[in-house]
Amino acid sequence: MVGVTCTLPPEESRHCIKVLRMKAGDTLELTDGQGNLFKAAIEEASANNCRLAVLESHKEPLPGWELHIAVAPTKNIARIEWLVEKLTETGLSAFIPFTADHSERRIIKTDRLKKICIEAMKQSGRLYQPAVNELISFREVLDSYKDFNGQKFILHCNGVELATLHKAYTNGRNALVLIGPEGDFSAAEVTKAVSQGFIPATLGAVRYRTETAALLAACTLHVLNQ
Repeated sequence: MVGVTCTLPPEESRHCIKVLRMKAGDTLELTDGQGNLFKAAIEEASANNCRLAVLESHKEPLPGWELHIAVAPTKNIARIEWLVEKLTETGLSAFIPFTADHSERRIIKTDRLKKICIEAMKQSGRLYQPAVNELISFREVLDSYKDFNGQKFILHCNGVELATLHKAYTNGRNALVLIGPEGDFSAAEVTKAVSQGFIPATLGAVRYRTETAALLAACTLHVLNQ
């Protein structure tokens, strides 16, 4: 890639030239969201199509494990957008929004969530862009992860004694964590998930908001894998 020239998309070109006030000869860092970090110099400082020449490239290896978070979106979509930003910053492989029996929101704008992921990547210096799935049903989540190579957890608060996530998880393994809507999972959903190999677990005695539970689960697993 060294010596290759490329052109920034119009939106990124405008940000680079008009907002950051960069000019020809200045250097900047770029990523493709697939683990590659490039150092490049501006050859043509155009706000419509800023042209760059790649000076250096570096490939960051994939993490030793994958984290997939499946969440039933909250009624207030701003809380889910905040969650996607924070999950991207902390490190995420895939975000899977789904509808559950008690869901209050059944429509989301996936394109906006993807843009939030990209902005969070740039802010945090992450080099791998998380996958953001289209909204699917609870049953489709179970079916699509039927052969998942890792541990699958369903976090709920249905009043039974459950193992805590940090004790149920085996360090280094891929993980899928299901987080329910404000009204929690239905008993039928928990039963169905457990029948398909999901481990019922909890984050402790406190009842968290959906987005708080998802971020806490992610941070717990990251700490365990350090």
